[in-house]
Amino acid sequence: MIAGIIPARYASTRFSGKSLIDIQGKSMIQRVYEEALKSKSLHCLVVATDDHRIFEHVTSFGGKAVMTAAHHPSGTDRCWDAIQQLEGDYQYVINIQGDEPFINPAQIDEIAAALADNKVELATQMIRVNTHEELFDQGEVKIVLNDKMEALYFSRMVIPFIKGVEQNDWHNHHAYYRHVGMYAYRKDILEQITKLPVSSLEKAESLEQLRWLEHGFKIKCILTSFESHCIDLPEDIEKVMKRMGRI
Repeated sequence: MIAGIIPARYASTRFSGKSLIDIQGKSMIQRVYEEALKSKSLHCLVVATDDHRIFEHVTSFGGKAVMTAAHHPSGTDRCWDAIQQLEGDYQYVINIQGDEPFINPAQIDEIAAALADNKVELATQMIRVNTHEELFDQGEVKIVLNDKMEALYFSRMVIPFIKGVEQNDWHNHHAYYRHVGMYAYRKDILEQITKLPVSSLEKAESLEQLRWLEHGFKIKCILTSFESHCIDLPEDIEKVMKRMGRI
């Protein structure tokens, strides 16, 4: 069975209280929850939060929520806290981003399909890079893959370097992919990775998944056609709504 968990903090450093902002009559967390609920793959859906305002709001619209500790440094840690509170024999957890109010439930089903054989330790999604601008945007995390579509490395820089080719044409000479940030964890692996110390590569790139790779865990990468439309700052609301055709 698969549990969908939506980590939601109130005290975001860049946009405090963003889970509860109103987007055309509904809070952001309600929109995420209602879209995720349409997934055909989840056997349970819950919001994991450390704030009573978010907890009470989720329960007020009929959603399920659990309270987690306030000290968790990442959504991954919050997912582990939450799954221990749920009844049921869940083999996998899908970490659904709480700041993507227009997430397509089919995207959740895509990553869930990769978990069918129960051998996948960790999984995430990626999308093909088609432009020079996108490739060299350091805000976009690129993925280096092995021949099993498992991650070798994640970086904000462009890897590999292509010798003898102009940089503005690199994307036409190699299949580059960028990360789309949804994670799936096998439950036993989730427990293990939350106990790992912060790694040197993780510190350098500010990417927690590098900690997992440094310790030998395998991350399956699933090709998707769905874009990631996160709201990190107040000005992102209008941008995302325009991109999704909501205004």
